[in-house]
Amino acid sequence: MRILVTGGAGFIGSAVIRHIIHNTNNEVLNVDKLTYAGNLESLISVSENPRYQFSQTDICDRSALDQLFNEFKPDTVMHLAAESHVDRSISGPYAFIETNIIGTYQLLEAARQYWSSLEAPSNENFRFHHISTDEVYGDLEGTTDLFTETTPYSPSSPYSASKASSDHLVRAWNRTYGLPTIVTNCSNNYGPFHFPEKLIPLMILNALQAKPLPIYGNGQQIRDWLFVEDHARALYKVVSEGVVGETYNIGGHNEKANIEVVQCICELLEELSPTKPEGVAKYEDLITYVKDRPGHDVRYAIDATKIKNELNWVPEESFETGLRKTVEWYLNNSEWVAHVQSGEYQTWVNKQYQVQS
Repeated sequence: MRILVTGGAGFIGSAVIRHIIHNTNNEVLNVDKLTYAGNLESLISVSENPRYQFSQTDICDRSALDQLFNEFKPDTVMHLAAESHVDRSISGPYAFIETNIIGTYQLLEAARQYWSSLEAPSNENFRFHHISTDEVYGDLEGTTDLFTETTPYSPSSPYSASKASSDHLVRAWNRTYGLPTIVTNCSNNYGPFHFPEKLIPLMILNALQAKPLPIYGNGQQIRDWLFVEDHARALYKVVSEGVVGETYNIGGHNEKANIEVVQCICELLEELSPTKPEGVAKYEDLITYVKDRPGHDVRYAIDATKIKNELNWVPEESFETGLRKTVEWYLNNSEWVAHVQSGEYQTWVNKQYQVQS
């Protein structure tokens, strides 16, 4: 296949591209605007491969998209380009509306025009795979309920509302125009190359620098954690074997409260990096509770039965094995971290996490 991946310099997108180049014979065109969270250093292992190419393109630029489709002639689109951080969506929602809704619309139209020009069997084999989030479903009320593919949408934040909008657009382009689309909704990802505004990398790096470990509210918000390389395998499985018009939920079967996640990180750091910064007796002493964010959902959890039964996918990593690999990666990749921790990111984190006195 010739696969056009949007957002391929991001956390999940780069994992998908590494998986495809390292494990298949497919060709990949990485289309990424290179916003603050896009990092081509995450793709060094594939950058010289003749089956990989990169285009710095904004998915809101329709003419640029048309040119890419005409030149690369993809068999498949994997759409991961998105603004994805809830906190940023609360302080600045416009970028989320622009990229996640308008950008998805422009990409759908470019894909539809290109697909309409194809002859059989290419037009029958074409796929548009839209990668989304479990946050579109909103908050789970019970302690045992799970999100399924038919759970009604009830987004809580500007981010999740914009992703819900993009999901609806993709399904509408399938229903109205016949564009062969597939949608996946995943739980919280973690792993190597994660931009350090998200919980797990932020806690690892703050602890190593003797900075506060900021926990929203009481830290009892529960998330289902999915190792990013397991997710990459699932996404390739879906785009290769999934049924057009279907939705597949992808989860890690690892529900953890945020405070529990941070405590696990501290325990691993005690083992793997016992020489602490000056003034730190235990990493756990750095935990600090901060004011909860507006509209904070309490619990997400995915029922991944469908993808297991229909596509024979299950995660390979437990939370314990995946978190250990993640902490070890950050300890062994200080140069990547140093290049990321600069400028806009550092200023934003300091502004966002104002520790309660």
